[in-house]
Amino acid sequence: MLQSNSEDNFESPIKDIKRHEDNLKFLKSQANHLDESILDLQVRLGKYHSKDAASENSDLHPEEESTQQILHQEQSAAGILCKVKSYHAIHASNLSLIKDVLGIVATLARVDNDTLSRLLSEYLGLETMLGIVCKTFDGIKALEKYDGNGKIKDIAGLHGLGSSIGRKIDGRFTAFCLEDLRPFAGGFIANDPQKKLALLKPKLPDGKCPSGFLDFVVNMVNLDDRNLFCVTAGGHGLRETLFYNLFSYLQVYKTRADMLSALPCITHGALSLDGGMITKNGLFLLGSRENFEVKFPLITGRSGLSLNYSQIETRIRKLRWEQHNIEQDMLREQQLLDKARAASSGKPQV
Repeated sequence: MLQSNSEDNFESPIKDIKRHEDNLKFLKSQANHLDESILDLQVRLGKYHSKDAASENSDLHPEEESTQQILHQEQSAAGILCKVKSYHAIHASNLSLIKDVLGIVATLARVDNDTLSRLLSEYLGLETMLGIVCKTFDGIKALEKYDGNGKIKDIAGLHGLGSSIGRKIDGRFTAFCLEDLRPFAGGFIANDPQKKLALLKPKLPDGKCPSGFLDFVVNMVNLDDRNLFCVTAGGHGLRETLFYNLFSYLQVYKTRADMLSALPCITHGALSLDGGMITKNGLFLLGSRENFEVKFPLITGRSGLSLNYSQIETRIRKLRWEQHNIEQDMLREQQLLDKARAASSGKPQV
């Protein structure tokens, strides 16, 4: 009887060793499979990049053009911030005051045609287009410092940064705090790579969608992948925070005639691609469109690769997350295996 118990005690560590070795072998095979999958997807992305490179020319890219437009606003907070980040990148990377800054409103979205870009710039106005977007309220506080009398310190924050490059901020500037913006309370369109908001289409009294309705503006802006997911601590992206607060249920129509015919179902303003604009119920903007210098960049090149490219990037992120989890599991299994081997050999466990 004693001999049987002794054999059971001896077999237990051996079984533990075998079990942990099998687990490690399985996890390693999964890790190798993930490595191959990520590599294959990266190769596919590389093909997209090569297509972009082949189509490049000496003209400025839309993103660079937007930056240049902002740089022309020399006395603005956005212009100063853009200049520091563009021409003093090493210095900027160490500045705590801009580490929380996500970007300038005009640089955080793209649209698919120049007409819409001009309309949105006019609708928002230059002050909003040049708005500085921060993730948290700490980022807002870092932009401007005050003395004991409540006066702005010229040697601190963005004012001090401007002085360091020979620029001075002229007047007030707009700053957005994403964590303080109330996000869209609804859901998203299923399987949409751009995470467009699930907004109900406008309907006329007869129940039909108005003729010429294209979409809501908030769903017509295109966002970089990094701004679609978890920009805020609450897990919200730019579309349901910043751009929902800027555009709300602003509608877009093909023509002024379409827009005017849809008046019964326009609740938060509307635009038409031929220049019509209703900023809110009862308020129409007439006359010629203004030619705003600061506009949203157009979708082109890499940003115009639509859902295939976006889906591949999303898949890579998910696979890397799985890879990280497997590495943690492998580490735990290796520790358990080491303990089992120590127990089998009679060595004291550490």
